Amino acid sequence: MKYILTILATILFGSSAMATTPAPATKTAMFAGGCFWCMQPAFDNAAGVTATSVGYSGGSKETATYEQVSTDTTGHAEVIQVTYDPAKIAYEKLLETYLENIDPTDAEGQFADKGKHYQTAIYYVDDAQKLAAEKALAGIAPKFAPKPIVVKVKPATPFYAAEDYHQKYYQKNSLHYNAYKYGSGRAGYIEKTWGKK
Repeated sequence: MKYILTILATILFGSSAMATTPAPATKTAMFAGGCFWCMQPAFDNAAGVTATSVGYSGGSKETATYEQVSTDTTGHAEVIQVTYDPAKIAYEKLLETYLENIDPTDAEGQFADKGKHYQTAIYYVDDAQKLAAEKALAGIAPKFAPKPIVVKVKPATPFYAAEDYHQKYYQKNSLHYNAYKYGSGRAGYIEKTWGKK
């Protein structure tokens, strides 16, 4: 019976009638930009981004929690993992979003937050991402000269999702989030440097 229905569908609607449409392919990108709370809204609002998750990466231990990473002894950084549809947004656009939300000249951390787990890095998953990251950093260097660009470009390492209360913090605790973003100096820096809020 199934065979007969297939033949009828092919006659009436063409061979594509029974074909299944594959799910759109997505890719991932990962960035360390200081406090991960402040990185999530910019990527969530980018067309073509299908999901974001904040967490930890870059360390050698096989687990990572906020309490562990905050000690600055695990080697992990606070990061955001971005899942995106490359047919709708280019990796280069994600790099632009990332760079316009950090201070790429701060080697000690980001804004009011200092420490290794707040340092900046771009974690690449393939050679194309690596080359794009290096090109993007070279591209912004003249804007910040004579200060050097200190964002590291590193191969991706395992990602450990942060605790639930950190995810979408800007939505769950908007008053505290906004007070923190402005109080830390990040919001003012972004507006002054890039003319964006």
